[in-house]
Amino acid sequence: MVHAQLDPTARQQLAIAAVEAKTRRDVSWQRIADAAGLSVTFVTAAILGQHALPAHAAKAVAELLGLDDDAVMLLQTIPTRGSIGDSVPTDPTIYRFYEILQVYGTTLKALVHEQFGDGIISAINFKLDVKKVADPEGGERAVITLDGKYLPYKPF
Repeated sequence: MVHAQLDPTARQQLAIAAVEAKTRRDVSWQRIADAAGLSVTFVTAAILGQHALPAHAAKAVAELLGLDDDAVMLLQTIPTRGSIGDSVPTDPTIYRFYEILQVYGTTLKALVHEQFGDGIISAINFKLDVKKVADPEGGERAVITLDGKYLPYKPF
């Protein structure tokens, strides 16, 4: 049976324990994702409390991190999503994504609507990828791909 969380506190506490275990065991997010058999972005988001894992993946993650059966069960519950609260983020990395949306959010909206019409980009039927690439001018660049299904609004 599928179960959903009412209060995000349990998943937040599990996220803290999982990240501590990840650090103690010195494993990467990619290694955890490989054990789970799912993408690194999905598994990372799940461990941080934003997705439910399938049973086999929850068991694999718990085994790798040394988490108990309660954690296996909790990793499978549908979470109360949202990790940024109501105020402007203070963490510099998260703030930069907030800043990107503040600067380019209306541009993205205008371009999506011009190209697709009145609708949204799904965060449910969605893929996210993060890659590190060399910058031709020196250093490195982050390439972040947001790949969501377009869902048109329908009159009713």
